[in-house]
Amino acid sequence: MKRHFFTIGLISSFLLSAVAHYSGIFPSAVQLAFSCIAIIFVAGFLGKATESVAHYAGERVGGFLNATFGNAAELIIAFFLVKEGKFEIVKASITGSIIGNLLLVLGLSLLIGGLKYKEQNFNIKLASHNGSLMLLAVIALFVPAAFASSLTTIKMSTLSITVAVVLIAAYLLWLYFSMVTHKNELADEAVEHGEPAWSKGLSIFFLVLATAMVAVQSEWLVGTLEVFTHQFGLSELFVGAFVIAIIGNAAEHSAAIMLARKNKIGAAVEIAVGSSLQIALFVAPVLVLISLFFGKTMDIVFTTFELVAIGVAAIIAKSISQDGSTNWYEGVLLLVVYCILGIAFFLV
Repeated sequence: MKRHFFTIGLISSFLLSAVAHYSGIFPSAVQLAFSCIAIIFVAGFLGKATESVAHYAGERVGGFLNATFGNAAELIIAFFLVKEGKFEIVKASITGSIIGNLLLVLGLSLLIGGLKYKEQNFNIKLASHNGSLMLLAVIALFVPAAFASSLTTIKMSTLSITVAVVLIAAYLLWLYFSMVTHKNELADEAVEHGEPAWSKGLSIFFLVLATAMVAVQSEWLVGTLEVFTHQFGLSELFVGAFVIAIIGNAAEHSAAIMLARKNKIGAAVEIAVGSSLQIALFVAPVLVLISLFFGKTMDIVFTTFELVAIGVAAIIAKSISQDGSTNWYEGVLLLVVYCILGIAFFLV
């Protein structure tokens, strides 16, 4: 019954979004609302397909797929924004994705899981490495901003490209370290997926189909953003950091909370923190390199507000997760910080 309802919601929301986009009879706010609802359903479909593929691929590969395809919405939305030259919204959405995963997704997972289990534990070595990588991401974003005023446009482009390449290399080495040379040391207890929703071939097909649907919906969403932002007097910073990020994180929300409720907090933490790390160390640098193909390089200089938000999120997430033990109140703390940042970004 639940699956039947989800299927109806997925198909109907996608069709409504298509009608709103191509008919041109709906105002921009309605088009945006339909696109947002459709992306949430498609992200849920993407999450289900990823989970089913993970059943066949194994836990480490499954966790990586969950983070990668869970971030597909953010990456595809950002790609179209880069194509349109809307670099400020792109960087705001990157900021929103990072703090959204570290504060909102992780916070809800700890809260929901902690309400059912008094204390939940996960691999402390993995928590330590994740904390170090979060600090690396913060440093990599702070350094270009610190030198921005002293560099010409050409030199800043060179620095941005260099930092992007170095971060991508660091992320790929982390994958090799965590999945190959030290996979046993960083492994958590196995997550029981139960029976997969679909066969192996069908799971892969649905994974590709869901990604394509996200791409289409993302292009429609980007087309309505500019009109919507001006119409309601919202800043690009708030729209990128919270509206787009919350929509794009729908898959991570559902998967992480579901696992936390099953007392698989290690997997939930890996989804939330792993997604943030992937955004900071891989997706953002890749977008910088992609911008080269559109004739103008997107620099990696973030605003003071964005840097403060990322730094605050990384510090409290590292503080809470570094002991390998969590409870519901730690989830509340993360959500409080997210609310404070949301209000501040809205008022800017």
